[in-house]
Amino acid sequence: MRITWADGRVCNYDAVALRRSCPCAQCVNEWTGERTLKPEVVSDEVEIKDVEVVGRYALNFRWSDGHETGIYSFQYLRDLCELE
Repeated sequence: MRITWADGRVCNYDAVALRRSCPCAQCVNEWTGERTLKPEVVSDEVEIKDVEVVGRYALNFRWSDGHETGIYSFQYLRDLCELE
């Protein structure tokens, strides 16, 4: 997936890396912020099946492994891009 930001920055996202970075309460402890999703349980073959815009601030992905509760804010997506 590719996002071109308003400032011209282009970010390419790998589906597997995005799925492993899911910010939802099933994947991250809400109280401690500790990642509970073990990367090795996410298949290297996972794919994005659908994407929906959430309000004006985020994207929600439906994954081929059935997961669909993660809301990826645009700020979170930009932060992930800047880590590369």
